[in-house]
Amino acid sequence: MTQQELLAIKQRFGIIGQNPLLNRDIEIAVQVARTDLSVLITGESGVGKEHFPKIIHAFSARKHGPYFAVNCGAIPEGTIDSELFGHEKGAFTDAKNEHKGYFEIADGGTLFLDEVGELPLQTQVRLLRVLETGEFLRMGSSQVRKTNVRVVAATNLNMRQAIDDGRFREDLYYRLNTVEIRVPALRERKEDIPLLFRKFAVDFCNRYQMPPLSLNEEATRLLQESYWRGNIRQLKNLAEQIAVIEMDHQINAETLSRYLPKEENQQGIVLRAPKQETAGKDYSHEIGILYNMVMQNKKELEELKELLSGAQPSEIPAAITISQPEKPTSISFAQSDAHARKPIEAEDIDSSSLRIEDGEKELIKKALELTGGNRKEAAARLGFSERTLYRKIKEYDL
Repeated sequence: MTQQELLAIKQRFGIIGQNPLLNRDIEIAVQVARTDLSVLITGESGVGKEHFPKIIHAFSARKHGPYFAVNCGAIPEGTIDSELFGHEKGAFTDAKNEHKGYFEIADGGTLFLDEVGELPLQTQVRLLRVLETGEFLRMGSSQVRKTNVRVVAATNLNMRQAIDDGRFREDLYYRLNTVEIRVPALRERKEDIPLLFRKFAVDFCNRYQMPPLSLNEEATRLLQESYWRGNIRQLKNLAEQIAVIEMDHQINAETLSRYLPKEENQQGIVLRAPKQETAGKDYSHEIGILYNMVMQNKKELEELKELLSGAQPSEIPAAITISQPEKPTSISFAQSDAHARKPIEAEDIDSSSLRIEDGEKELIKKALELTGGNRKEAAARLGFSERTLYRKIKEYDL
């Protein structure tokens, strides 16, 4: 593909950047578009995965057919099958009329399944059948229907980990992943960061009728060296904040630093100095870190629980010790690790101390308290999709 052809595609689909990894992704999308192979687009949240299904559709033989994008993580678990495959009248309580699903109305076109890793296992079975045979059943119907749909899927999950955890079918993963397009994170294309910032700044300054905004050399370097956990979406939000708030639009490094996360390390974890306990303290960061720690150790703790469930105290090796908070029913981030935890000897082990669910429930309750019950914001802080948070709220009766 020539540079002129590549530039034309970027202009058509609003893609900015000259990074070789990004260019290669575009070339793969154009090349695979001529086939009917399933494509899996992977990459972190906010990297711009949604552009590539549009490229694939536009350069395929299906370009005159329908194109639909479905966010699988935003559809409640109870209605996802109906949305994708349709239902017959009377299939469930509110099914007053028959309903065509996306696989039926997108026949002859392209269906983009965003956040495909959030699909329930039952729906994954149905999706696998459609991909393999082109056949599906509406809910409440025994009539087999045919569809000719090109499926492009995207996810920001570690699919290998999801398979190991039993949350995603391995056979479906291989069926979707005939061709993989991995979209690079913003920190992998540092040379594109000033271009993206400049484009966003121009757009927002024009929108809000503000004077032009520019960065000096030191500010540009600081922008490129930042980690950008939220990728392009985070950069766009930052450009909008600066365009609206700053009166002086000649931005230096000192001004820019006020809008960047403090003390961000190479893993993207924001470290803050301990604060004294106050009534209005924000525990959102600690919740995020603790939740990640809990989930990472879930498998090991469950295995240990199973090992110890039938053992007598004398049969438990003396070397086994488990650390837990002094008050398992509450979470306190004000105490140091030395005071917040104590070793549990073998004779003190109780199965209730090994329940991961209790810690997860407390984290969800704390996140909901901090956000005033805003489930969308709470899900974002916990790293859940809204549907997953809704399911866990029902599961824990919160």
